[in-house]
Order: sequence, then structure tokens, then C-alpha cells
Amino acid sequence: MSNAIDTRTALLAEAETLVRTLGYAAFSYGDLSERVGIRKASIHHHFSTKEVLGNALIENYLERFRAQLVELSASGGGAAKQLRTYGDFFSGSLAEGQMPLCGALAADAAYLPPSMQKRVKAFFELHVDWLEMVLRNGAASGEITLHAPPKRTALLLLSTLQGASVVAWALKDPGVIKPVFRQLLDSISRKDA
Repeated sequence: MSNAIDTRTALLAEAETLVRTLGYAAFSYGDLSERVGIRKASIHHHFSTKEVLGNALIENYLERFRAQLVELSASGGGAAKQLRTYGDFFSGSLAEGQMPLCGALAADAAYLPPSMQKRVKAFFELHVDWLEMVLRNGAASGEITLHAPPKRTALLLLSTLQGASVVAWALKDPGVIKPVFRQLLDSISRKDA
């Protein structure tokens, strides 16, 4: 049983790396087979189709990301600090040579089965909901000044990070993200926050 779990975990980890570096449409079970060192037929034992693998990959990532958001929310920092740390998730991914997973999947949306498109949408909604909550809390405490409704500002923050990720990826410069996002945060944060 332990070997099966280890193989499944390895398959998910390698599939995530492939999606985040090449894109969903660009990798095959053959690529995965080479990286994990098992036969393609063995991959089908764990994930009968690429769609099943893709959905498991997104669910696995969602679970880890939810845990990061819970930890970040519980960290005791104010809204501005939480938003800066959230932005660091994106620059951290690119510093590791990988696009943010759901940004990479969204870029391949035309190639994703409907079940995966639904999960990618849910992932972005998780981002927006969390950002909206942080913005509302920050506005209530006076730490954040909202110039638009919280949801629209949440979408602006997420769009900036996703767009900056694409630009940073193209320029091969993960350093693009942090100053762009910090400039945006400075426009809504108290100077002492």
C-alpha cells in the first residue's frame, strides 16, 4: 500500500512540475513515465486518463493552497502584510522556475476537459474570495483604503499577479512581480501598515 501511495504522490508531483513548466497540453504519460521511472501502463493504474490525473492534480494543489491561506490568515499579521505574503507566493513559484499552477492551466483552457475547467474556475474563486475577505478586514480596520468594491479590488490584485507572472515568465525574471505588486498595494495601504 505504501508503494502505491508513494507512486501516486510522485506522479502528482511530477505532473504538477510538467504542467507548471510546459503546460497541460504539452506533456504526455510518456513524459511522466520517464520522469517517475515507471511504465505508462502503471500510470493508468493510478490515473485512468489524463483528465483524471489533471483533476487529482488540481484537487491536491487546492488542498495545499487552502492550508497556506488558513495559515496566512491565522498568522496574526494585518491585511497589508497578508497581501504582501500572498504576492510572494507568485514570485516564489517563478523563482523556482515554475508558473503558478492554475495560471498555467488557465492558459491551456482551450485544451482542458470541462471537469478541469470547472476546478480551475473554483481555484480562482478561492483566490478572489480570500482576497476580498482580507480587503474587507483591512478596510474595516482602516489599514486599507478601497477605491472600488472589495471584489473588484480582489480581481485587480489577482489579475496583476497572474499577469505579472506571465510577463516574468516571458522575461525569465521573477523579480518583476514583487515591485509591481507592492506598488499596487502601496496605493491602497496605509503607509505605516
